[in-house]
Amino acid sequence: MGKMTAGTMKMAMGGLLAGLISLGSVSSAVSQARTNVGEEYTPTIWVDPDGCTHWVMDDGAEGYMSPRRNRDGSPICVRSDICGIIPSDQLFATDEHLISEANKQRLMSFFQNADAYGFLIYGHTDERASDEYNMALSDRRANTVAAVARQAGGSVVDVRGFGERQPRVAGHEAAENRRVEIYCIR
Repeated sequence: MGKMTAGTMKMAMGGLLAGLISLGSVSSAVSQARTNVGEEYTPTIWVDPDGCTHWVMDDGAEGYMSPRRNRDGSPICVRSDICGIIPSDQLFATDEHLISEANKQRLMSFFQNADAYGFLIYGHTDERASDEYNMALSDRRANTVAAVARQAGGSVVDVRGFGERQPRVAGHEAAENRRVEIYCIR
C-alpha cells in the first residue's frame, strides 16, 4: 500500500467519519423504530430505474433516502441494458393484459436463462386510445410480465407503464410502439 498524503488522509478520515455518523443514525433509527409495538423497520438498498443505488429508511413517521457513493463521491450504479423488447402484439390480444400459456412459457424460459440479477420492466402502447387508458393498459401489461419474471425466480426491481409517452417511432398506430421492454441489471 502506498503512502498517504495529508490531504488524502484527511479525505479518508472525513469519509470514514461520515460513514460512521450515517451508520450511527441508521442504527439509532432502527433501534427507535423497533420500539414501536408490532412494527419493525429495517434499512434497505433501493435501485432506481437508472440503476443507481440508495440507502432507504422509513420509520413509519418520517423516511429518508440517501444515494450510496464510492470514495471518490461518484454514485454507485449497476449497469443495465435492454435485454429484451417484446412486441405487445406477440404477447397480448388487443386491449388485453393476459398472456397465453405458450407465451408465458417463452417468457419463463427467457427470465430463467437471462444473465441478470434484476429486471426493470416497462410497458408501452401506441396512440390509439386516450392517454389515461394507455397508461393503465401499459401498466397492467408490464405487471403481467413482471409476475412471470417473479414466477421464474427473477428479481423485479421496477415495473412501470408509460402508455404512449415514449414512442420508438412516429405514427398513430406504429406497431413498434406497442411493446414491453425488459432491462437486465447485471
